[in-house]
Amino acid sequence: MAQYLDSSFLVRSPHFSFEKKYPPGTVVPASGIYRCRGCGREVALAKGSPLPTHEQHDHGFEFGPASWVVIVLALAQNDPELIRSGML
Repeated sequence: MAQYLDSSFLVRSPHFSFEKKYPPGTVVPASGIYRCRGCGREVALAKGSPLPTHEQHDHGFEFGPASWVVIVLALAQNDPELIRSGML
């Protein structure tokens, strides 16, 4: 589970990007912490990095298929690509 010391560095956001599900191996559109919806594993990735593939992240059958959601975004306020995509 993602943790923090100082909440003044975080901003709550109801943005739709937190509801999007990403399949394994997807190149992430923004830097942040991504969580597997099945088993709860978290990975921190830089923008443009791929999420773990099925071979890199194989959790038990009981957790269902792997899919990822972003739980914390690390956004540069002036990133024009993120502004166009609606993530900002």
